[in-house]
Amino acid sequence: MTPEPTVLQQVSQFAAGVRAGEVEERLLQDARRRVTDIIGIALAASGMEPARVVGEVIDGWGGKEQASAIGRSGRFPTASAALLNGTLAHALDYDDTHLPSVLHPSAAVVPAALAVAEASGASGRNLLAAVAAGDELTVRVGMAGYDRKLGNSIFFEKGLHATSIAGTLGAALAAAMLHGLDEEGIGHAVAISASMGAGIIEANRTGGTVKRVHCGWAAHAGVVAAEMALHGLTGPPTVFEGRFGFLQAYLDDEADAEAITRDLGKDWELPRVFFKPYPANHFTHAGMDAAMKLREEGLKPGEIEEMKLGVASPVLRTIAQPEGEKARPKTGYAAQFSGPFTVATALVGGGGLGVSLDDFTDESVEDPLKLDLASRVRCVADEECERVFPNQFPAVLRVRLKDGEEREAKILHNRGGPENPLSDEELEIKFQNNAGRALPENIVTELGETLRGLENSGTVDEVMRLASRAAGGEGQGLNF
Repeated sequence: MTPEPTVLQQVSQFAAGVRAGEVEERLLQDARRRVTDIIGIALAASGMEPARVVGEVIDGWGGKEQASAIGRSGRFPTASAALLNGTLAHALDYDDTHLPSVLHPSAAVVPAALAVAEASGASGRNLLAAVAAGDELTVRVGMAGYDRKLGNSIFFEKGLHATSIAGTLGAALAAAMLHGLDEEGIGHAVAISASMGAGIIEANRTGGTVKRVHCGWAAHAGVVAAEMALHGLTGPPTVFEGRFGFLQAYLDDEADAEAITRDLGKDWELPRVFFKPYPANHFTHAGMDAAMKLREEGLKPGEIEEMKLGVASPVLRTIAQPEGEKARPKTGYAAQFSGPFTVATALVGGGGLGVSLDDFTDESVEDPLKLDLASRVRCVADEECERVFPNQFPAVLRVRLKDGEEREAKILHNRGGPENPLSDEELEIKFQNNAGRALPENIVTELGETLRGLENSGTVDEVMRLASRAAGGEGQGLNF
């Protein structure tokens, strides 16, 4: 009697099949959009402090010149390039999000895949296949930790950052595919990476810049795991479901192992991953959508007496507590995690797709109008939002005007998701705005055209050559 394949074997078979062409064209195009989105975000972040910190670290490490790092001249070992580019991809909280797993798959997977593709000379099509498969594994591992009764991620409840933990596995899968490892080798890379993922999310509540490195470290670890598998290191075949495996270690007896393998390769989660229209924690987005809706209907900031922002109760820990710090964030980065301040920003109006990076600088948190509006926002739990969360991150904004009139805006489907998607034109605006912070207009245009033809490219060298043009002080930078 043939034994049941392990979870790892099913994942490895899936990845090998995707690399061999068992993937729909629409999924490759979806992956191309995610590569474009992440490169734009990384360029926008290339002038930030995390870029300097991680850049100086990888400079100190030295090593073989194999892959490019966005915003830094020269070439680096593959894992080092992945570390910096993954850090940049997540540094602005502008990267894509899967619900209800509540994690950001592409910020770890795309940087790892880009670095390995460049170093190995892989084709653009193979890059896209690896990104699609790596993102898919990442979100499915996240879903293994989703507790339907709780209505929340077990990772999150434990204070664990599912993005970096699951992202390490997805990055390893993508890297192994691009290295040309066979089905067994892909399995070893993923199994090895299960010992490498890490991340806690206390910084979301009380500060610190370490969270920005989480996706960089996941990309770095995934690349290292694949390289170790390439050279013969092995991992346990029951790394997921074993007594001392990944699921038990992180999720205890609450894990849903079938979430990883159920209809794997047939029913894809990838198209359900949300693109972010705004550079802020995703829990804040529906509140901003509601504020923009009221502003479009004619609401003026000077008319407002008080506001109630209703959200699901688990969201309150991130965007509403501690109350004093959320009402008066100390930095632009802290403002990205503030329900009151993001609502205030959206009411005033911003750039990009409604709110842009320029609305979250350190100077912006001193704006007296925004601070006055933020002080009028009280965040509360809302029953209807509770029922929808976390399949969506809904919000209802109720406003009482100084003349006693009341207004309300309710957002049940987040902008950027499958029910309310961003158009190609909107994603292009986001990319141009982001890339334009680091590159001259003509290079942004050339990079965009090159990315649109990525599927037919023999290598990713031209993409990375153009993206690395940010090196040399051309970027505008951000004072986060």
